[in-house]
Amino acid sequence: MKRQAPVLAGTARERVSTAIITRLLLAGMLGIAHTQAFAPHDWWWLQILSLAGLAALVADAPRARVAAATGYAFGLGWFLSGIWWLYISMHVYGEMPAWMAALAVVLFSAYLSLYPALAGAAWHRLATRLPRLSIWTPLAFGAAWGLSEWLRGVVFTGFPWLSGGYAHTDGPLAGFAPLFGVYGIGALAATVAALLVLAVRAFGHRAGGQGLAAAALVAALPVAGAALAPLAWTTPAGSPISVRLLQGNVPQDIKFEQVGVQRSIELYRDMITATPADLIVTPETAFPVILQDLPVEVAMAMRDFMEKTGTAVLFGAAGADSPVDFTNSVFGIGPQSRGLYRYNKHHLVPFGEFIPLGFHWFVDMMKMPLGDFRRGGLEQAPMPVRGIRVAPNICYEDLFGEEIAQTLRHQAAPANIMANLTNLAWFGDTIALDQHLQISRMRALEMRRPMLRATNTGMTAVVAPDGKVQARLPTFTIDTLTASVQGMDGLTPYIRWGNVPVLAWFAAVLALAAWRARRAR
Repeated sequence: MKRQAPVLAGTARERVSTAIITRLLLAGMLGIAHTQAFAPHDWWWLQILSLAGLAALVADAPRARVAAATGYAFGLGWFLSGIWWLYISMHVYGEMPAWMAALAVVLFSAYLSLYPALAGAAWHRLATRLPRLSIWTPLAFGAAWGLSEWLRGVVFTGFPWLSGGYAHTDGPLAGFAPLFGVYGIGALAATVAALLVLAVRAFGHRAGGQGLAAAALVAALPVAGAALAPLAWTTPAGSPISVRLLQGNVPQDIKFEQVGVQRSIELYRDMITATPADLIVTPETAFPVILQDLPVEVAMAMRDFMEKTGTAVLFGAAGADSPVDFTNSVFGIGPQSRGLYRYNKHHLVPFGEFIPLGFHWFVDMMKMPLGDFRRGGLEQAPMPVRGIRVAPNICYEDLFGEEIAQTLRHQAAPANIMANLTNLAWFGDTIALDQHLQISRMRALEMRRPMLRATNTGMTAVVAPDGKVQARLPTFTIDTLTASVQGMDGLTPYIRWGNVPVLAWFAAVLALAAWRARRAR
């Protein structure tokens, strides 16, 4: 028997290793399923089911480091299947070698996966110390998940793309957006998922009381969200304005070449001056030059058109305050503007619009024009348009709801309409376009204001204050979207307080769960 002990021990270790590998593979598959909950599918219920699977795996992990590895595997499946389109921007348009672009996507996904790993490890340590079937266990899961998502959105300038709450723009939890924002919705979804696990296990252990309580909460949270959805939070401001959103569909591979620059200037000049409206909006860098290099005849044509028709125009171009001081900007002209309106992008894209310390070599390998911009401030004024105020934001700035909320609450007269000018041609015909529209829809829900989207290749759209798409252009077409848009007045709770209430919620739940676990020990 003694001679058999090493063999038996080896067999046991093999079984443990196989179990862990199976667990990690399953977690990765759940992460891939989690991605399908977002646009273009919008299967919000699938996110709850995939998070429920993750919660069950993490809860059953033998040690905290296995729980962390489980969360990490989930994150790898989630991000590799959700942001693979970054490869297109770096390799196809940035001309980075294919192997390096692929490696960059993998490494970036590996970094982002640290956050679900952190949530998994922290929650496991709490869950194993709480009483079996405690209601604090699912509440702590939601708080840990929400806190990790917030950290992902702020650390190293943040990258909250595919933050959990975005999957619920068409779900019942969307009603919580004006109160808690995208991080609050993501935490509520995770709480519902963990409550679902608790309900199943409680009934399995014949603990009917706990099971019924958990099941009641599983139903109550979506019902509460659906009840909140009809609340307007804001009121109409003035009369609706007529809007024209331009989509030039200029191919990215020629956009900054001489032929593309000339084509863009002529195309958008003609599209702007074709028909009057109260407001015309172009995409980001519709004129792919520094403003001072815009041909005089083009500038005069737009100015004459504005003066004759009373049309206000917001157009994208680069700004330059010195030979080495550039900005990614939106400029505006209009009857109510004194001089040239200007908005400078505040939240810049790492490696595309600013170069992190020590990474110039990385950016030099990509064909990125003007890769180091100066940052604009948060408290920039909106542009007046027929008594309505329009606040522009550029590209993925609309990913940062807290910053848009801060801008609105600090404006002397808060903007009534938001306008996102973007160029998603960097990502080709991929799910990035659908995901970005979903992000804009969440911003409209949080602020209860319409969001105008003028894009180069798509998705050009008008998003209503309730997050619904009022009108949209087909992708990869040269077209103009004409719509009547009603501005809105008033501040939602999220505009007033931003993420402070949800962070207090996360901290309080985790602190109380930790206290309860300590008492249980």
